[in-house]
Amino acid sequence: MTVRIANCSGFLGDRKTGPREMLEGGPVDYLTGDWLAELTMSILAKQRSRDPEAGFPTSFVDQISDVLGLARDKGVKILANAGGVNPHGCAAAVAEAARERGVEVRIAVVDGDDVVDRVDELRADGWRAEHLDSGEPFADTGLTPAVVNVYLGAWGIVEALRAGADVVITGRVSDASPIVAAAAAHYGWEPGDLDRIAGAVVAGHLIECSAQVSGGNFSFFTEIPHPEHPGFPIAEIESDGSCVITKHPGTGGVITTETVISQLLYEINGPDYANPDVLSRFDRLQVEQVGPDRVRVHGAFGEVVPATLKAGIVADHGWSAEMSVLVTGGQRRLKADYCLRQLWAEFPEGRGSFDDVVVNLIGSETEDPQTLDEGTSILRIAVADADKELVTRFPRALVEILLGGFPGMALTSPPSRARRRQLFWPTLIPATAVPERVTFEGRTWEVERAPALAAVDETPLPEVGTGKYEYDDETGVSVPLGSIAGSRSGDKGGNATLGIWALSDEAHEFLSRWWTEDNVASLLPPEEYSALRLWAIPSLRALGVTVTGYLGLGTATNIALDTQAKGLGEFVRARHLTVPRSVVESVSRG
Repeated sequence: MTVRIANCSGFLGDRKTGPREMLEGGPVDYLTGDWLAELTMSILAKQRSRDPEAGFPTSFVDQISDVLGLARDKGVKILANAGGVNPHGCAAAVAEAARERGVEVRIAVVDGDDVVDRVDELRADGWRAEHLDSGEPFADTGLTPAVVNVYLGAWGIVEALRAGADVVITGRVSDASPIVAAAAAHYGWEPGDLDRIAGAVVAGHLIECSAQVSGGNFSFFTEIPHPEHPGFPIAEIESDGSCVITKHPGTGGVITTETVISQLLYEINGPDYANPDVLSRFDRLQVEQVGPDRVRVHGAFGEVVPATLKAGIVADHGWSAEMSVLVTGGQRRLKADYCLRQLWAEFPEGRGSFDDVVVNLIGSETEDPQTLDEGTSILRIAVADADKELVTRFPRALVEILLGGFPGMALTSPPSRARRRQLFWPTLIPATAVPERVTFEGRTWEVERAPALAAVDETPLPEVGTGKYEYDDETGVSVPLGSIAGSRSGDKGGNATLGIWALSDEAHEFLSRWWTEDNVASLLPPEEYSALRLWAIPSLRALGVTVTGYLGLGTATNIALDTQAKGLGEFVRARHLTVPRSVVESVSRG
C-alpha cells in the first residue's frame, strides 16, 4: 500500500498550524518537517552557549505538543530534525508536554551528529576538515568551532521506527532523511536498495521546503489562482521509489509539473545529488501531471553509498551592524555620497577601518515623483569587523551626523546593535568516524553504517554549453531571460545555486548551447565569486550553475542585501539576451 508522507514545516519560522493542518486535512501515514538550516544551527548554537539546556526550537515543542494526541489516534508517526544541537533536551520537553496532556507517546532520539567535542581527536586521526570548495583546512582559519554537526542519513530513524517509536527527534540529518526513513521503514528497504532510496531522496527534496513545491517562490506566481494559505505538500511514495507529489484538497497554491521542477532545481549543485545514504542522480527524472494538484516523479537512480558525510562547522567570526537612511527628492546619488563622506570621516581610516563594508542605494530616481514612495530611495550601509567596539561605534556615528547631514536625511530605525557573525564551513568527514546512535526507552545503541556501495550504472553527467547557437542576426531579438525560462535560486554554504527550466523545446535547445561560462557570467550581478560550475538536466529542460564564493563565508557572516541568493534567479530572469525570434514565438503561456 502506498505510503503518504506529509510535510508540515520548511524552516524554523513556518506556519505554526502546519502539523494540525496536515493531520486534520486528510489521511497521512507520517508527519515530517524541517526546522533546521545552516543559519538556524548558528542561532541554536548561540542559545546553547548561554544555556546548556537550550539549543532546540522551542516553537517545535509547542507545535507538536498540540497534536500528539491527534497523531496517536490516527496512527501517524512524527519524524523531525527539530533536536537542533540538543535533541535529548528537545525530546524531554516533548515528553513533558505529552505527560501534561495525558498522552502516552514513545519517543526516540537519533544523534551522534554533534562532534564538536571530538574535534581534537578527529584531527589527531588525520581529519583536516578541508573546505568543500577551496580545499583549505579549517585549522588555517585560526578560529575555534562553536558547532560541528555531521549530516546523518535515514537508517537511525528507520531503526527507531522498527523498534516501535511514535516520535523520532534527530539532530542534524539531511533534509530528505526523514522522508527516506519513512519510506524505507514502510517498505522494508535495506541500504543496498539504491534506486528506491534515490527516488525517496527526490521525494524528500521536493517536500522538505513545505509550500515551495505548491506554488511558493514560483517564477510564474501570477498564474496561481488561489495563492492564499498554500497547502503543505504530501509525497505518495511507491515501493519502487517513484512518487506523486500532492496536497490536501481545498488548500491554496497549486502543484504542477513546473512548481515541481522549480523545487527540484532548488539549492542543488547539479544532477548528482549527494545524500548520506545514496548519491541520487536526477538526470533521468520524468515529471508528469496525473491529475489536479498531482504530479508523478520517477526515473531517479542511485549511483553509490558515499564513504564520506557532509559536515558543517560554525565558528564565531567577528561582528556586524547595518543601518538604513531615507534619501528623498532629487540628486539622490549625490546625497548618498555626501552622507558616506561624512560617515567615513568619523573613523581613523575611513571606510577602510572595517574588514567588510556593503553599501546599497535602493530605488531609482524618478522624474517629477507623484508620491513620497516614488520620491524616496533607501541608502543601506552594513559593516563588519573583528573589533566589536568599532562595529558598535558605526550606528552611533551615523546618528551623530543626522542634523548636519544632507537635506531630508532620516533614519529608518534607532541605532542597531553589533551582532555576532558566524562562519559556516562545509567539509567532508569519513562516515566511519561518526557513530550514529539511537536512544529509545532506556537503551542506546549504535547504527551499523552500510558499506560504501556502487551501482553498476555509471552514466556520465549530461554535457552543457555544447556550442554556439547559429542564427541570422536579423532574426535575433533582445528579450528578458524570463520570457523563455523560469528559475529558482538559493544558498549552499558560501555558494549561490541557480537553476532554470526552459519553457519550450526550442528554448531548451537554444539555452543548452548558449549556457557557457562567459554567457552565464554576463547575466550575473557584479559581486565577486571564485568560479562557475555549470550543469544540465535535459529530461527536465533544465540548466544550472553553482556560483562558488558568491556568498563569501556563508549566510551567517554575509552582510550583502540578499544574504541567501534567494533573489538571484529572478534577477537573471530580468536580464536581457539576444534570442532567435522563432524561439521567443515557441513559448506560449496563458
